[in-house]
Amino acid sequence: MDLNYSPEEQAFKLEVREFLRTNYPKDIKEKVAKGVALKKSDYVTWQKILYKKGWVAPSWPEQYGGTGWSPVQKYIFEEECAAANCLRLVSFGLVMIGPVLLEFGTEEQKQKYLPDILKSDVWWAQGYSEPNAGSDLASLQTRAENKGDHYLLNGTKTWTTHGHYADMIFVLARTSQEDRKQKGISFLLVDMKDPGVSVEPIITVDGMHVVNQVFFDEIKVPIENIVGKEGEGWTIAKYLLQHERTNIAQVPRSKKQIERLKALAEKEQCNGKPLLEDTNFRRKIAEVEVELMALEMTNLRVLSKLSAGEPPGSASSLLKVKGTEVQQAITALLMEAVAYYGFPYDKNVMLDGWQEDPIGPEEAIFLAPHYFDWRKTSIYGGSNEIQKNIMAKAVLGL
Repeated sequence: MDLNYSPEEQAFKLEVREFLRTNYPKDIKEKVAKGVALKKSDYVTWQKILYKKGWVAPSWPEQYGGTGWSPVQKYIFEEECAAANCLRLVSFGLVMIGPVLLEFGTEEQKQKYLPDILKSDVWWAQGYSEPNAGSDLASLQTRAENKGDHYLLNGTKTWTTHGHYADMIFVLARTSQEDRKQKGISFLLVDMKDPGVSVEPIITVDGMHVVNQVFFDEIKVPIENIVGKEGEGWTIAKYLLQHERTNIAQVPRSKKQIERLKALAEKEQCNGKPLLEDTNFRRKIAEVEVELMALEMTNLRVLSKLSAGEPPGSASSLLKVKGTEVQQAITALLMEAVAYYGFPYDKNVMLDGWQEDPIGPEEAIFLAPHYFDWRKTSIYGGSNEIQKNIMAKAVLGL
């Protein structure tokens, strides 16, 4: 296995870097670099630029709008996007429901939904978790009763990211109580504009509105909006989660955050010297960096397997666990670097930027909400505790 980039891959790296330099909007880049909250229009603007270039869905087949890139090229693209402070495109369409439709959907479903996902003309949300079904997702109680030409959907979903923006939502619903609980679940595509759908905001600890609780009251879902067969929802859900977990690792973006941490520690003072010269703080950075380097090598090994046509298997769980632990460790060190300057927090700063001269480093005013926000990464996509169980069973045979 060769983990070095070939001359062709190096050339591709330069091509991507030049494209980002000349096409990535400067106002969005500044928002991402500072940590200012992004608007829906920012995501749509950047996705349409990538769509026009033909680079919006690297993992999709070429016949449906994919790039035809190798796994290594995809990684290079992610690496360059992180280095350029590109925003992360919303994953629910491109990374989740898109691959599901490509694998399990009918040709009619692909033709109907995939083009609008690529163009960011239709936004999707994920309807998995419920108030009493999170890590134990198979205990979900949202019900869909088969009425012949439609399903009658009733229930609620929670922690629905961007549900207040979504046009469509993919929903796991119980269509049968027979046999094992996993066998009674189906995968449905639901129109969020149906009058029976209501969305209530959930304000998180950083004061922001990103997630929601969604209620379904007597929703008539057309029978053709089921993906796969009735009762196959659990199989489809696991397939989708594997894509999500691999995506959560975000190695290139953690590398960018390490650079940010070092730059901040170079400016901050400790006993009259730059914090980066403090032996104890440098040790903490080194420990995280070693973990990140090991994670990157694992990620590249997975890419090598994918290039050979092999599935990632339980490696997706490993990447998710270690990736989120590294992300949380970096945000903790960023907060430690600015010390008490990170205490004051006003959510309006996240929305509108800083309007006055800040006390202390300007970066500090954006760090607290990001620190709190990154606590959730070890929970979503399947909690790290659940992923460790998966690895124990799949790798150790326990």
